[in-house]
Amino acid sequence: MWDDTVIAVVPAAGIGRRMGAQIPKQYLMLNEQTILGHTLDCLLSHPKIDLVVVALHAKDQYFQDLTQSQHIKLRKVIGGDERADSVLAALATVDGNAWVLVHDAARPCLSHDDIDKLLHSRDRFPQGVILGSPVRDTMKRTHSEQVISETVSRENLWHALTPQCFRVQGLRKNIALALSQRVAITDEASAMEWAGVSPGIIEGRGDNIKVTHPNDLALASLFLNNLRQ
Repeated sequence: MWDDTVIAVVPAAGIGRRMGAQIPKQYLMLNEQTILGHTLDCLLSHPKIDLVVVALHAKDQYFQDLTQSQHIKLRKVIGGDERADSVLAALATVDGNAWVLVHDAARPCLSHDDIDKLLHSRDRFPQGVILGSPVRDTMKRTHSEQVISETVSRENLWHALTPQCFRVQGLRKNIALALSQRVAITDEASAMEWAGVSPGIIEGRGDNIKVTHPNDLALASLFLNNLRQ
């Protein structure tokens, strides 16, 4: 029987090569605490989220130092080499009838408003739904030499954001099947799409950015300050 339990999964086993830092990017300091600390604070404090499962690298040496690591609503699992492996490891530990919100560890500017919008949209999109941002810039496709080959219409194009919301059972099954067939899974929605499911998408806040490059830190700091006002 389906239930309304909501579980958040945070894949945090990556090392963030593009940041060029000495430590995994989720442990870089952002304002007064780590990027991951901000992410967990938002999820752990949301009243509709019953459990937060964090997938960590097997040799993680930093998570235990976070104040959030001992939170009563938090569970740790060992993740895998790729994002999908980490998500699957987390999903293996939870009730298949629950809802899951999968959120990037390096998106520290998540708001309760966006979580609320996503959860409220489940009636409209029972097959699953993700946050997104409509493409507003002119889009170009290039050849491998970075020479423009065409301008792509931005109509109905979206940037995929997180959290992404699905029933645990369906997401777990489809990620496992896709991985077994060596299908490239870039986010949870792509696993569901591969299985023939068409998830919904709703517009999220534009400040829900992913920290990927060093110059993203200053922007994330500004957004976090604005969220607190």
